[in-house]
Amino acid sequence: MNLVVLCPHFAPDVAPTGEVMTRIAHELVERGHHLHVVTSLPWYQRHAIEPGWEGRLVRNEDTGWGRVSRVHPFPTDKRNIPARALAFGGFTALATVVGGLSRRPDAVLSMSPPLTLGPAGWSVARARQVPFVFNIQDVFPDVAVELGLLQGERVIAAARWLERTTYRLSDAVTVLSDDLADNVRAKITAGVEPSSSARQAAKVRVIPNFVDTDWIRPGPTENAYRRDHDLVGRKVVMYAGNVGLSQSLDMVLATARRFADERPDVVFVVNGGGAARPELEDQARGLANVRFVDMQPKEHLPEVLAAADVHVVPLKRGLAWSSVPSKLYSILAAARPLVASVDPGTEVERTVERAGAGLSVPPEDPDAFAGAVGELLDDPARASAMGAAGRQFVEGWASPAAVAAAYEELFDELAGRRRRDGSGAAGH
Repeated sequence: MNLVVLCPHFAPDVAPTGEVMTRIAHELVERGHHLHVVTSLPWYQRHAIEPGWEGRLVRNEDTGWGRVSRVHPFPTDKRNIPARALAFGGFTALATVVGGLSRRPDAVLSMSPPLTLGPAGWSVARARQVPFVFNIQDVFPDVAVELGLLQGERVIAAARWLERTTYRLSDAVTVLSDDLADNVRAKITAGVEPSSSARQAAKVRVIPNFVDTDWIRPGPTENAYRRDHDLVGRKVVMYAGNVGLSQSLDMVLATARRFADERPDVVFVVNGGGAARPELEDQARGLANVRFVDMQPKEHLPEVLAAADVHVVPLKRGLAWSSVPSKLYSILAAARPLVASVDPGTEVERTVERAGAGLSVPPEDPDAFAGAVGELLDDPARASAMGAAGRQFVEGWASPAAVAAAYEELFDELAGRRRRDGSGAAGH
């Protein structure tokens, strides 16, 4: 098949969603498919175009398996919503034009966020009369509304209309978990005639992200990462990932303050960058037991994960219903226990409990969070057993090849249905 893929990040960009789509793309190539990937110029790590990539709105790279087109993302501060909306608009417009110039595809896949890549993917698919698959990593605008980034009844209503309409125009919507599937199905069927409600709901498919358990494996805690950052011999509590607005990292600092005098052997590491890091660093001034480490090169990820005694996944209230952090499965693959501060009953909590890989506490509850961290640090044998259980659980998770096969089967199904039905427009 010839496939057009629209996504916000792709290697060498280091965003988690970029890592996911890059691996899926290469697995599809291994299965004999030809791809045109339309993505952004690398910008995730510094929130600015990476050196060497500046100076052009569009850069094309031809490969043995197809083409990668990188368009300007117009990076802005995440907190500046009007500027960010304009940036998304500019990026989406460029991606739509470039995607529309692809050699005739057999299907189109686009990823959200940003939500605007949904209409872009549908436009390319509609113009070529081919199936359109919309992949949802985080449910927007839910996340933006929960964070208070999207405000005003009219603005929110417009965003929800765009979300719902794009779902309905898609031939299929893929999500990462049953929670997200329920969320999307409720929206896609709202106000729809009973005769078409079942058909719309059937569009929603669960295809989880994957973790490469051959690459991320259990390793020694005392490693080069610890030596480089003066962590040897300490008990390390780590947050590794984007330092953004979705995480309750203030609880990490609150726990560090509690432990400062009574647990001098414990150090809290925030490994990564993002919009919220400068403010977080200001809040951490004077805390000798908190370290900020810049995002590490991709090849060092297994070592970073192995360096922690305990990992933390703190999401703000309400967000675990709209998002499943990819770091969760990487932590499990590294055989390290974790404390998840998430909404009860969500996929994240269920995964931690099913795997026996750590402890879950309510979101934004500093006392419960600090208690759970202390509990694991005080019982290293139990923590080690939890890490091993997490590794065993995730080894049975979807492999990169299985995820690519699921997408291949979905593209085949939709293309076959279109041929049988003689349907002319995506989403009909």
